This record gives sequence, structure tokens and C-alpha cells, in this order.
Amino acid sequence: MAEHPGFGSRTFGVTRRLVLGLGALVGAVAALFGGRSALAQAAKAAGADAEPLSDMLGRLFQKHYQRMSSDEVKEAVARIERRAKRQYGEDITVGTEPALDGVVFGYALNISKCKGVRKCVEACVAENNTGRDSSMQYIRVLELDHGDMNLNRADHYYEAETVPRPGKFYLPVQCMQCDNPPCVKACPVEATWQEPDGITVVDYDWCIGCRYCMAACPYWARHFNWNEPTVPAEALNTDTHFLGNRPRPRGVVEKCTFCIQRSRKGRQPACVEACPTGARIFGNLLDPNSDIRYVLENKTVFRLKEDLGTEPKFWYFAD
Repeated sequence: MAEHPGFGSRTFGVTRRLVLGLGALVGAVAALFGGRSALAQAAKAAGADAEPLSDMLGRLFQKHYQRMSSDEVKEAVARIERRAKRQYGEDITVGTEPALDGVVFGYALNISKCKGVRKCVEACVAENNTGRDSSMQYIRVLELDHGDMNLNRADHYYEAETVPRPGKFYLPVQCMQCDNPPCVKACPVEATWQEPDGITVVDYDWCIGCRYCMAACPYWARHFNWNEPTVPAEALNTDTHFLGNRPRPRGVVEKCTFCIQRSRKGRQPACVEACPTGARIFGNLLDPNSDIRYVLENKTVFRLKEDLGTEPKFWYFAD
């Protein structure tokens, strides 16, 4: 696995892992000094679902995803799958599919077709295993008055029995997958980075939860999970990716990844499939025959906050 260019802030990550694991390590050492009896008592107290000491220590000393060897990635994946089994009683698969050669993903949204029904939001929550208790949503559908493009006046939480409402239009916002992402520059431990296919990802085990990336993002596209994401076992999406929708720890920042667990297998993101009006277009920007290229070459498109120079790979257009 290629090493991240310019990687030089490992100290912060090591410190985080040491802090997070200190309690577990102290407990383990105490148990060892106490002998088998103490270990047995600790395991009994924790219950049958307790994390094995080997997994606990493995997580403690786990490297940044980009610096792991293939064997270390396999071990990290196995730990995640075992933990999900203990937590949910379900067998999940954690993929590590890399970016495909010759692929850079882009997104376009036809605002004249969006009716504000939020099916995209529902599909995103179900697909990406976001916490149900926190009601975290990677997609926000903004309601605006016709003719008004001031996002500061948009209603993020509109309630309506039927949509679209008269005099209103709808503007979904999510991670723009910027080509010049300020969130990546802001992260002090390089827990977030941009992949060759244009998707900005997060190593959730390396994130220190400082939220600098949230402050840097001008699109409100990153979300801090104050609680460990809880998902009903029967609703858990068991098809996951290490850099995407796999179970995340508490205290990290989450984001849309263009459904990396789907898109890298040639599938459409869940929000695209769920849209009842066909307003969403997703595909390979490098493919001259793709739908996304057709939109960019034949429609009048615009991007949000272009003056900031973030170069979003998310375009809007209207018929």
C-alpha cells in the first residue's frame, strides 16, 4: 500500500491511540499481574461479549491506514468484523477495494427535478449505517424561496405534509468531494485525505475528533458523532468498506464518501438509486461517454461557493 506523500504528523495519532488505549492497557497489565484468576474475573465481569485482549491491543497499536502492510490491513479488518459480530450479532464484510485506474468520480444534480421528498436522505442513512439515535444525516435538503440562492436563508429542517411547496425549490447539499479540499489541509494528523478517484476519505481509527475539518468545510458536510453510532441489528448494512460505512467509533468526524463501498464496485450511490425523479447523476469524469460528462458538456452548470477555490466535483444544473 502506497505511503501518503508528505506524511509527517504521526505523533498526534500515536498520542491519541495511547490515550485511548491507556485505560485498557493498564487494566490488562493489572490483570496479568493478578494472574489467571484476575483475568478470569475481569472476563466474567465484562461478559461473553467483551473484546479480547489481543484485539484491544491490536487496535491500540494500529497504524494509519495508508501505512499498514497488507497483512496489517487484514488484521484490522478482522478486528472490525469480530467487533461488529459481538455488537450486533451480525456477520459483516469490510472491503478494502482501492481506487480504480482511470476513474475520477463526479456528481451532478438537476435542481429542476428535485422535489424535496428526501428519499436520498433516507437511503443514505440506511446505506451508510449512520447512528439512528443521533439522527446524523450526510445529506441536507435545503428549502429556498424561488429566486433566492442565499444559503444562509435556507431552511434545513422544513416540515411539510406535501412537497414541493408553492414558491419553494430544493437544493440538496452533501460532501462536494472538492479537488482542493480545505478539510484535508486542516486535519492536524492527516486522518483525512483524497484518494486517486477523487473521494475524500477518513481513517476513523486515526481521527482525533478535533473537528478542525468541520470548521474548514464551507459546505457543512462533515459531522461529529458525539455518541457511538447505534444501528438496529436488523437494519445494519453488512456490506461495508474500511473507509466508508463500516461501524465507526464514538468521537470522530464522519462524511459522505460517494458510497465508496458501492461506487468502487461499479454501483451507483444509494442516493442516486433512491431518487424518485432522476435528479441525480453520478459517474466517471474521465469517461467521455458517461452521463456525468454529458451533463457537464451540454448543460449550464454551476457549483456552490466557487469563489473559494475549493473546486467541488459536484455540479448543479436545471432543465
